[in-house]
Parts: sequence; structure tokens; C-alpha cells
Amino acid sequence: MSEILVLVDHADGAVRKTTTELLTIARSLGEPSAVFVGAGIDAARETLVAYGADTIYLLDSADLTDYLVVPQAEALAQLVDRAAPAAVLVPSTPEAREVAARVAVKTGSGLITDAVDVRAGADGGPVTTQSVFAGGYTVEASVTRGTPIIVVKPNSVTPEQSPGAGVEETVEVAVSEAARSARVVKREPRTKSGRPELTEAAIVVSGGRGTGGDFSDVEALADALGAAVGASRAAVDSGWYPHSYQVGQTGKTVSPQLYVASGISGAIQHRAGMQTAKTIVAVNKDAEAPIFELVDFGVVGDLKQVLPQATEEIIKRKG
Repeated sequence: MSEILVLVDHADGAVRKTTTELLTIARSLGEPSAVFVGAGIDAARETLVAYGADTIYLLDSADLTDYLVVPQAEALAQLVDRAAPAAVLVPSTPEAREVAARVAVKTGSGLITDAVDVRAGADGGPVTTQSVFAGGYTVEASVTRGTPIIVVKPNSVTPEQSPGAGVEETVEVAVSEAARSARVVKREPRTKSGRPELTEAAIVVSGGRGTGGDFSDVEALADALGAAVGASRAAVDSGWYPHSYQVGQTGKTVSPQLYVASGISGAIQHRAGMQTAKTIVAVNKDAEAPIFELVDFGVVGDLKQVLPQATEEIIKRKG
């Protein structure tokens, strides 16, 4: 079987769910190999092996971690040239997306972004499904040149364990002087809210103009569901919620198992960022709101009445 490289998404060795999803996809395409950049492999090894990594390529060098993404892109491009994999799967983080684009250029390969499904085609190569043009079309795509470099959205597949061999191989790479032109001089951990990361969450509860600036009911429902909180552009532009929580074409793109839109009209700008969600629920007082054209379940009502009732019932059923 052909080798499939998976760029590991981790924080000091703590492997994120996105990586276990990519390893699950990789197993359906060929033999998964994890590419681990930086320190912390001792904390990550068990998870990578459990989800099928037959080979773990270790790229632990200050040249890769003390600078911005260019050295990582050079290192991954060198590994692609050496290993000649059938595909490279990359998580949809800002840093990894840039790495993917640079690797595609350096290796003369085709790049596919925002894939929500990856499967083997008739010729054995990967075929993807994407939502494009602000969600106006769903397309299937495959790379026709070089090694397919594929950026996959979170929650595109349910992670499944299947132990791999986990053979570790340290990779020596040469980083150019030009790649070391921007050094990272300071890092600060993000303040934790206690909720899942918005782009990785399986459930997202978002609020819009209909909240009137009070997100307490949205946050209470999110906490009851173990969900992330999102916001529409209208809510963000009004200063009601930080921009980092904006879902939409000019914000973050999410693809959760469940998306709850509360007081959001459903403008195309917002829909482009969430309509690949598996199940969509909307709560809005306006029965003619465009969001209802998209949803699986719609509730016509005041979110300030509907959400507290839903929260109370969820807490009751959770025991």
C-alpha cells in the first residue's frame, strides 16, 4: 500500500483531535505515517500509534520551531521528495494551511483546501469533496500533478483507533538561510475558556443580532452541550463578542456535527462559514429568515425564551 503522510497537530506533544481524524482518513487511503515537528513525542507516541501511524517521522530542530512556518515547509517538502507518498494530509489550522501551500509550490504539486471528505478514487488516488463559492456549490476534486496536498476541515470523519507499527525515524533536513529570516521571540499560551476550540468543536452554538448583545443564553446552552461559542459578523461588528469567535466568510469556517444558530438571519457571509455542518438548528423570531432555507430543524421563537428551555431540558436529561 502507498504511504500517506499526516502532519501532526499538537501542543507540546498533546495530540489534537484533528490529527486522529487525519490518521483515520489516511488508513482508508494507504499506510499512515505521522510527521511530528518539534518536541514532545513522548507524550504523543501512544496516541499516534493507537490511531494507526505505521511510521513516525521526527523533525525536532530549533531551525524548525524557533522560526515562522517557512522552515517547516522546507522540511516537509524535503520529506515528500524523499518518501514519495501518495498524499499529504494537513489539518486546517492557519499555520498548517500556509505550510501546505508552500509545500505544494516547492514540490510542484496540486493543493486542495477545505476538504470535508477524502476517499480513494477509481485510480486509487484521493478524491475530495469541498463546499466552494461561499457554499454555493459542492464539488469533487482530485490532484492531477505531483503529490496531492490536502487540507482537511475538522470533524470530517469520526476518529477510529486501529494500532499501527509506530516505527520512529529521525529526519535530518537542511533549512535555508532565507527561511530563517523571521524568528519567534516570544510565545504566550492562549487564555483557556473551558470550552472547545471553535474550529475543532463537534458542537457549536452561535449568536447573532437577535441576542441584542446578551450572549448569556447562548453561552449557557453551549456549556450544557459541551460546545464552543460562535458569533455572527453583525454581533462582532457591534462589539458584542470578540472577532476571534466570528463564524463566516470573513471569520472562521466550522464544520461541526451540530450547529445551533441563535438570532442569526442567515446572510450568505455567515452561511459560507458553517453550512457544511452535519446538522443545523436555527432559532429565530422571523419565520422568513434566510437561515431557515438551510436548516435541518428550525424553531420560530424568541431565543431568550427558547434557549433557556432547551438548556434546562438538556441539564435535566444529563442527570
